[in-house]
Amino acid sequence: MKKIKILLICLFISACAAKDDYPGVEYAPNMYHSVPYEPLSQVKDKEIGSWLDSNPEDNHGEFYNSNPYNNYEMTMREPVPGTVKRGNYLPYRIPKDSIDLASKLKSPLEDSEEVLKQGKVFYTRYCIHCHGEKGMGDGLVGVVYKGVTAYNSRAVKDKTEGDIFHTITHGKGRMWAHGSQISIEDRWKIVKYVQTLQKQ
Repeated sequence: MKKIKILLICLFISACAAKDDYPGVEYAPNMYHSVPYEPLSQVKDKEIGSWLDSNPEDNHGEFYNSNPYNNYEMTMREPVPGTVKRGNYLPYRIPKDSIDLASKLKSPLEDSEEVLKQGKVFYTRYCIHCHGEKGMGDGLVGVVYKGVTAYNSRAVKDKTEGDIFHTITHGKGRMWAHGSQISIEDRWKIVKYVQTLQKQ
């Protein structure tokens, strides 16, 4: 009995050995050579897939490739509801030194009392300590910091909304960048409110 066991073990070991073009016997080959699903195609019809598989001359790469483990046999899942398309609105990727490009930006928000009201709230939260209540550069920190320009000054009163947004995002001079603290939408609301202070 021992001889049979030894013989079987030797046969099994020799069968697993790879030689030349022979890869040997593999245990659970799918673990080593997985068959990935093609993410950008969706062929759900098994009959068409089997017909193409049996007629390789007519096979143009279309074969049944749906994932049976996902809902509706989907190979690529749909994005989560509310997902924002990259490059459309978020994120803001204009480099810090591209002020001319940023100045051409237009706010995606419409002018409304609600936007101005929210903009004033965010202005009070993030800006008033330096720029002051009316944007005159006389906030408690601005007085100590010195050099905070008033919004109605010649240098600032004609700044575009894109320029203001870019400055809030990346900072300028002594002003620190606020892009990591304030969301893009809230920055645009601040811009809308700052523009009312420019017109004083």
